[in-house]
Amino acid sequence: MEAGFNVALQFTPAAQAMVKELLHSIATAPYLRVGVKGGGCSGMGYMIGFDEKAADDIQVDIAGIPVIMKKAHTMYLAGMQIDYQQQEDSSGFVFSTPQ
Repeated sequence: MEAGFNVALQFTPAAQAMVKELLHSIATAPYLRVGVKGGGCSGMGYMIGFDEKAADDIQVDIAGIPVIMKKAHTMYLAGMQIDYQQQEDSSGFVFSTPQ
């Protein structure tokens, strides 16, 4: 974990299991990138994917998962919970703020 950073980002057990499975089977990069991007109803959307670490990234370990993100994104991700939901017609990662 980067010194001085405590990112209160959580993965549900379902999300942890899926990320670890993907990291070991199909991921083409060693880190899970979590971040924000422009778009969505509030002007911001969340993103998740596998990537290489850049010089301006911070790295944290969450449940044994090597997570990278831009320092500027930490304020938008604080308190965020990431879940993996699988339904009959779709599946994917879902971002929510449980507070």
